[in-house]
Amino acid sequence: MEKIFSGIQPSGTLTLGNYLGALKQFVELQDDYECYFCIVDEHAITVPQDRLKLRNNIRSLAALYLASGIDPKKATLFIQSEVPAHTQLGWILQSMNYVGELERMTQYKDKSEGKDAVSAALLTYPSLMAADILLYQSNIVPVGDDQKQHLELTRDLAQRFNNRYDNEVFTIPEIRIPKVGARVMSLQDPTKKMSKSDENEKGFISMLDDPKRIEKKIKSAVTDSEGIVKYDKANKPGVSNLLTIYSSCTGESIEALEAKYEGKGYGEFKQDVAQAVISVLQPIQEKYKELIDSDILDDILDQGAEKAAIPANRTLAKAKKAMGLGRVKKKK
Repeated sequence: MEKIFSGIQPSGTLTLGNYLGALKQFVELQDDYECYFCIVDEHAITVPQDRLKLRNNIRSLAALYLASGIDPKKATLFIQSEVPAHTQLGWILQSMNYVGELERMTQYKDKSEGKDAVSAALLTYPSLMAADILLYQSNIVPVGDDQKQHLELTRDLAQRFNNRYDNEVFTIPEIRIPKVGARVMSLQDPTKKMSKSDENEKGFISMLDDPKRIEKKIKSAVTDSEGIVKYDKANKPGVSNLLTIYSSCTGESIEALEAKYEGKGYGEFKQDVAQAVISVLQPIQEKYKELIDSDILDDILDQGAEKAAIPANRTLAKAKKAMGLGRVKKKK
């Protein structure tokens, strides 16, 4: 069975975009692949974090994974920092990374621009990201467009290591861009991706927003003055974004939705979009409340870390042996 790895940073409550673009697809993937889903908390510390908030975010993200439908009997869910092989292989891969290629990473340039004090980890974290993926001999990595550059670097590092040490230590992962409908845009600026770090809270829907808040945000979503429900990303980005959300939540085609609202205004359309979102998120929120403070959540994460450590340590040992690190013990 082919292996899939994916990691999400615990840097705040996930948005509707995270759910439709990632978690919803993860639930489908776990039936056909050996899946490793990781809360990449060590990536979060590339920028300063409040320790209590970080711990709460880690636990909350784990509960959202499970509430969304990730089944610990089918997939391995774990916290990155609880499997030490990640940082150990991350350091090894730093020795394979060139400064120039790290400085070319778009996210590094964006996040470091105009700042006097930039963490070294912000520059080198693609090495850790590569370690996350390569530890599990991942065949496929589902990512958004914004992470494609990092995945290409991961492939280069794996190939470089294998070539340098004449040893097929790492599987070269394939990049999988999510299906159509996965890219959900900001409700206030539909030219930008919906983000949990958006300073304007009206721009995103949190997976934990209550129904009234969801309804209010959808009703205030940017549209246009035409009053025609039609998908036209170039000329009607706001309406097109709401159609994408509606279609992704209900499974109805965009063409069917256009026909459904022909001759109707945005008021009724937005109300129905809000109801579609609420219908998807409410069952997740109820399950989340059951899990967030439970011993069950801790048990699942303990078991996930133990399970993930087995293949991770195996790959780490192969890499260290290939490089000549440590000792080769004589047989007694």
